[in-house]
Amino acid sequence: MTRTIQQLFDLTGKTALVTGGSRGLGLQMAHALGEAGAKIMLSSRKAADLEEAVGDLQAAGIDARWIAADCAREEDIRRLADETLERMGHVDILVNNAGAAWGAPAEDHPVEAWDKVMNLNIRGYFILSQHIGKHSMIPRKSGRIINVASIAGLGGNPRGMQTVAYNTSKGAVINFTRALGCEWGHYGITVNAICPGFFPSKMTMGTLKAMGEDKLAAHAPLGRLGDDEDLKGLTLLYASDAGKHITGQWLAVDGGVSVITGG
Repeated sequence: MTRTIQQLFDLTGKTALVTGGSRGLGLQMAHALGEAGAKIMLSSRKAADLEEAVGDLQAAGIDARWIAADCAREEDIRRLADETLERMGHVDILVNNAGAAWGAPAEDHPVEAWDKVMNLNIRGYFILSQHIGKHSMIPRKSGRIINVASIAGLGGNPRGMQTVAYNTSKGAVINFTRALGCEWGHYGITVNAICPGFFPSKMTMGTLKAMGEDKLAAHAPLGRLGDDEDLKGLTLLYASDAGKHITGQWLAVDGGVSVITGG
């Protein structure tokens, strides 16, 4: 029988691993998944931040726990994956969200900073997806991978923004999503990306201060920045059976900014 819309979006009995989940977009996405019934494993580098975030989720009635790990380090990624599988049994939904940015003119951009951004923003996504895929999703012929990219991965920057490594890494995330979605489709695994625009967060604080929140909001057709619920709907669509026929895709959640810039 055809399921109701409520049944299609229901994540009861599902498990989700969310990296970079202790604040900002990652925590917002964890709330979306948990509110739909999923059990949540949060990860980020700092235990204190994770404890606070898990407390926030638990206060909302969500089954949540945490593991501290640096997703720029391969040994940490594999430990995170193994411990998550040991504690949760399997992973139905993987949200690759941990990320870093670095601002510098391209001609002076430190190579070590380039490597730092690339290691976390794309290499880490690959290693964690590979490990969770091989040891949980492929054997079970089912899984949802959600990669957090950015509208910065769709092109260049307005004058004054100098984040060449970040833009490059997020462009790589978009094509990683396409490639993995095609390769793993026959396993019943979907792989999709979200491209947020400007959301107030610790990572965007410097840009918002330099460019001006009001100016950036005015540049968007909707005249606003993202808020603490704007990623929830798309996250749930990608994670649930409501999105079971969507893979290898990206969608911008940016108030229309990428439409103007031609992303």
